[in-house]
Amino acid sequence: MIVYGSSMSPFVRKVLAFASEKDISLDHKPLGLGSDDPDFLEASPFRKIPGFRDGDFAISDSSAIIAYLEALQPEPNLIPVEPKARARTIWYDEFADTILAACGGKMFFNRVVAPRFLGREGDSVTADKAECDELPPLLDYIERVLPESGWLVDDRLTLADISVASPFVNLGHLDIDYEAGRPKLAAYIGRMLARESFRPWVERESAFLRRSAA
Repeated sequence: MIVYGSSMSPFVRKVLAFASEKDISLDHKPLGLGSDDPDFLEASPFRKIPGFRDGDFAISDSSAIIAYLEALQPEPNLIPVEPKARARTIWYDEFADTILAACGGKMFFNRVVAPRFLGREGDSVTADKAECDELPPLLDYIERVLPESGWLVDDRLTLADISVASPFVNLGHLDIDYEAGRPKLAAYIGRMLARESFRPWVERESAFLRRSAA
């Protein structure tokens, strides 16, 4: 099975971390923006990452890929089957993808991707507004809803935790202080990113970004 796309995308990273937690082996092809790789384009005709291939089956979108992996290997179960727990898990996945990652993407694209890899100036106004106005309520929301167990759903690791944790790697790359006044969030993200499913990607990306800034 092959996953196409840079792990610096929170969506690609989410798939890689999910597969690691399921003990599913994936071949990672870290393609850059706008890649014309024909196998990638067959999997993702609109160039959205991640793309995915398993033999003659190809698909894109992180949530669709994860649904496939969960069905392919049901254990360990990371998407609960109990209706309310499943609904909450899907909500947190959606929150992470369309709200949290979208906010972080405004900062990461304009402060890192555009100037370092596209050779053009980023939109600092958009990035600053995202950091100062849009991000704090999202962080406060996670701090508020985190149960004492330290897991978002079912008092155990689920897709909800993997999805929500992934965009925080990008915030860390940007040195965003998301911990101040949020002790539950700080402990939660620290624990998630120290897991073997995330830690190697965090280290590789950090090393790559240090080289690109030199």
